Amino acid sequence: MMTPVSTSARILAVEDDPMLASHLQAHLTRCGFDVTLSHDGSEGLQLAESEDFDLILMDILLPGTNGLEALQRLRRQRSVPVLLMSALGDEQNRIAGFSQGADDYLPKPFSLGELSVRIEAILRRVAYERRELRPSTEDSGLQFDEGRSDVAFRDSWAGLTPSEYRVLELLWRHKDEALSKPFLYQQALRRAYAQHDRSLDMHVSHIRRKLQAIGYAAARVETVWGRGYILVQVSA
Repeated sequence: MMTPVSTSARILAVEDDPMLASHLQAHLTRCGFDVTLSHDGSEGLQLAESEDFDLILMDILLPGTNGLEALQRLRRQRSVPVLLMSALGDEQNRIAGFSQGADDYLPKPFSLGELSVRIEAILRRVAYERRELRPSTEDSGLQFDEGRSDVAFRDSWAGLTPSEYRVLELLWRHKDEALSKPFLYQQALRRAYAQHDRSLDMHVSHIRRKLQAIGYAAARVETVWGRGYILVQVSA
């Protein structure tokens, strides 16, 4: 059994399989977490929007509202970490999950031990990021808000997902330094880099589009072919 990052952490588990839901609740409760259980996507979304949770476990194939749709709607209001669980483990569904703002994706079947490790990693990452100094925005005009995992320019919010925010924040802290894809996957996406995984490319594309949409042009994310990405200042 793992030692939880915080025994007061609240977890919402949205899972329609009664047996798996029961196992999840019992296991996480034994780990010291305060667990709320929901068997329906619409109910789970309502709980996630109305209450404060430290982590949400959400199945994709749910009655009411499916997990991907619920996640998309949740991200309009909340940046709470979400770990998707699904028997749909192919690349397309993983990318769909990350594109909607998932923090991690756990294909079924999985062991409760692996689930524990994933939860611990997410909660430790969140705790670590909250302790870090916010990136300097002096003379940049770009405002970073860690609480909502988003950036603003002239009072317009970009609407970043938590994963996109972490990628941009990491590039910002290493401005003018080329960061490799494996490094970005490990530090920002919190998982190992795989050659055919295009999630990071998708996140960068969304960051570029969203910064452009709010009129921010003082810095941009550029591709370093064969290596990764770099954030560079743009001369006036």
